[in-house]
Amino acid sequence: PTPLAALTTDAPTPGADGLAAALAPALANPDLGVLTGQITDAATGDVLWRRDADVAQTPGSVTKVLTAAAALLVLSPAHRIPTTVVPGAAPGELVLVGGGDPTLTAQPAGEDGYYTDAPRLDDLVEQIVASGIPVRSLLVDDSLFGQPSMAEGWLTVDIAGGSIAPIESVMLDGGRQPPLVDYSPRTATPALDAGRTLAQRLGLDPGTVALGTAPTTAEPIATVWSAPLSVRLHQMMVQSDDVTAETIGREIARAAGKPATFEGTVAAVTDAVSASGIDVSGLVLRDASGLSTEDRIPARLLDDVLTAATGDGDAADELRPLVDDLAVGGGSGTLWDRFVSPSPGAGWVRAKTGTLDFVNALAGIVTDVDGRALTFTLMSTGTPSAVAKPALDAVAVTLRECGCRQ
Repeated sequence: PTPLAALTTDAPTPGADGLAAALAPALANPDLGVLTGQITDAATGDVLWRRDADVAQTPGSVTKVLTAAAALLVLSPAHRIPTTVVPGAAPGELVLVGGGDPTLTAQPAGEDGYYTDAPRLDDLVEQIVASGIPVRSLLVDDSLFGQPSMAEGWLTVDIAGGSIAPIESVMLDGGRQPPLVDYSPRTATPALDAGRTLAQRLGLDPGTVALGTAPTTAEPIATVWSAPLSVRLHQMMVQSDDVTAETIGREIARAAGKPATFEGTVAAVTDAVSASGIDVSGLVLRDASGLSTEDRIPARLLDDVLTAATGDGDAADELRPLVDDLAVGGGSGTLWDRFVSPSPGAGWVRAKTGTLDFVNALAGIVTDVDGRALTFTLMSTGTPSAVAKPALDAVAVTLRECGCRQ
């Protein structure tokens, strides 16, 4: 894919009137349904086009733009999460303690798990065996995350549908069954399943594994660590992974001193974005992934975050990695099959997608033919994805092709 051009104020600036005229045919497409949006000159922050940009709409997975921004503002890119095993209260009892990492994999050495650089269950087994402690029973402590494990506006059918698993503090490959398929059915008991798999590898009866609580003074006899936040955040954004969005949301909440719950997460995400100087009015969140049908975000807010990431404002240094965490048109993630060459947008459109039933969104950045970088957020409701996505893509392609000077 074509690298994103360095931002410059030397390239000609599109004019608002010229841009509106160029966009008019694409925006007239009824397949867009009810459309809200905003387009901004990334270098100057000047808004070039907007339509009902302050009206909060159901966003779908473009919500992850806010979660990623909050993570970059609050957490270190090097931040890692431990998964540990400690001695339990009874003789021969061990406790698998979830630290909030859903990327742990049961894949054998030499075979990748679903997530990049994922820690391995077999490494825990190796450390347990090396400790010499006799093992007679196993508990799973998933108490790090508070209840509920499913957000308001989530559907239980989405577990079998492969979009989500209950958010628990230890999982194998995000609860996928089988583990390496993006949208394979998820387990409804991810923490217990992780414990049962560990028990089996220790020669225990997996049917005896139960939930429990680790002694507060217990020292780990085995520890594995997640990949750095920067790696996990990139995969969360590019692949639009809902489970990692939610667990990263809880990392943000804990760092902000809030409960590791949905309420704590959305409060921490909102506070972090607001503290960076971005207007969060109109924002209503129930989760960090955008899977909830009750989320509401104005297009203006998403576009302002993207502009902050590409500009030179106070938060630019922290937010800059967000640009590289966007999928590339025709090249990666959820845009691999959109803007495919010979589309003018191939390699030039970088964006986060959002898709729910009759909800489609696209928020990202594109460099126009004159070399000017534009941020955009487009939010469509009321039409199915099969027609809405191509209609949204046509708007983004118009931005790529447009010099649009007045």
